[in-house]
Amino acid sequence: MSKGQSGALDYFANGTTAAVMACHAKCQDRKHPEDINEGGSAMSAEDDIRSASERFYSSLNRMLNGDVAAMAEVWSHTATVTTLHPVGGREVGWESVGNSWSQIATLATGGQIGLADPLIQVVGDMAYEVGVEKGQCTLAGRQVPINVRVTNVYRREAGAWKVVHHHTDLSPAMQDIIRDLPGKP
Repeated sequence: MSKGQSGALDYFANGTTAAVMACHAKCQDRKHPEDINEGGSAMSAEDDIRSASERFYSSLNRMLNGDVAAMAEVWSHTATVTTLHPVGGREVGWESVGNSWSQIATLATGGQIGLADPLIQVVGDMAYEVGVEKGQCTLAGRQVPINVRVTNVYRREAGAWKVVHHHTDLSPAMQDIIRDLPGKP
């Protein structure tokens, strides 16, 4: 990379970082009606995202044990939701995303996944968390260790935080299992 290209990237990165930080600082001062709890005190939007994350991982673990219904409760059902699973591919829109979770549930016969080292950022009605998913699961009868980086994106819809994007690193072990399924190339 030439020196000029590096400078342009530095400018872009610094400019983008500054814009995000300015927006974040401005948005921190705003209180949404949804941020006020029943006692009238302001709740932390970051705490709300932690709760949404706990619901997502609870649903993920239920799905690994065959109960996919809970995933529908934590996800937005819009045409713009997306996921990039550890088996590869990209799903766009709730119908496709929901079907992908159903397909995984048919292969899963147990497991537990948790989020380690989470970092949460909230700006207005959007939030993201990054961390590392750790655990294990059984897919198509084979044990698979889980240790992948993850990004989850949430959007506030009608006062509730919903998942709108889930992205993990690829898992070669999971890809091998999918490749070895009968009827797969």
